[in-house]
Amino acid sequence: MASISSPDVSQMTNEPILKVEDLVVHFPMGGGLLGGAKRTVHAVNGVDLELKRGECLGLVGESGCGKTTLALSLLGLQPPTGGRVTVDGHTVGAAGIDRKGWARITQMVFQDPYSSLNPRQSVRKTLEAPLRLHGITSSSEIEGRISQTLARVGLRPEHASRLPHEFSGGQRQRIGIARALILEPKLLILDEPVSALDVSIRAQIINLLLDLKETLGLSYVMISHDLGVVEHMSDRVAVMYLGRIVETGTWQQIFSTPRHPYTRALIAAIPDPSGRTRGTKITGDIPNPYDPPTGCGFHPRCPEAREICRAPPVPTLDALHPEHFVRCRRVAELA
Repeated sequence: MASISSPDVSQMTNEPILKVEDLVVHFPMGGGLLGGAKRTVHAVNGVDLELKRGECLGLVGESGCGKTTLALSLLGLQPPTGGRVTVDGHTVGAAGIDRKGWARITQMVFQDPYSSLNPRQSVRKTLEAPLRLHGITSSSEIEGRISQTLARVGLRPEHASRLPHEFSGGQRQRIGIARALILEPKLLILDEPVSALDVSIRAQIINLLLDLKETLGLSYVMISHDLGVVEHMSDRVAVMYLGRIVETGTWQQIFSTPRHPYTRALIAAIPDPSGRTRGTKITGDIPNPYDPPTGCGFHPRCPEAREICRAPPVPTLDALHPEHFVRCRRVAELA
């Protein structure tokens, strides 16, 4: 398989590092040897996204809305049913591009820093393995890269000889970030990067990620349930529900003037120290992805739903203002 060659950066300065076009990921279920009706899980349904270079895009939504499946597609680990994902000028899954090439462009920081590390491998072995896999065999170069990367995440050279259980949760997440950085990628997928950490440690990791974004010119897609973290880290926010983006905009637009009822409900669920109610809270569960509702997927739980919301087709993602888009017929009518 051919390796990825670097595109002409001078021609791509204004190009987004990530472009997702009408991405669809469906999983057929049933109909095997044991029989049963064939059904399809509609995990991702026509997602369009762009991420500018040096930007952090927060991806939010309830569990089961398709965030993780979308992230796996961005990494090239989940083949799409339809649509296209382009990262740094290369189409994910294109023929002739090897998997190792994608690892030099995009990496993932996992939610649980302990289970994502091999408990029997030292930090040095964990960081050395991807370098050797990608053809870096010089001992001096490997040691230099390991020391430099550990320093970037706030760890000392002597930490390289230790095992994961010898570190605190925050230190283990720093190791996970170092592993993601060791091949010098351009895009990081952050999957709930601080949710498994103590509250006292979260701010340190958030500040570390923000510093790395600035100093290394990284771009982030951050998946999170914690809207406080999203508000603090993100330049733009995309709200996902039942496999679709229902609202996207700058963090100021999303948190100051949310327009979709689902976005407003998510913000209403943020704990308020004063005890005041931020808005109407939704009830019920996400509809079955085997059989999504007609029309707007949110209408069975929406306190503002009308007959027009239940009727097909699915609402389009319409522009309210520059960079602010919403998938809601009632909002579009009032705009």
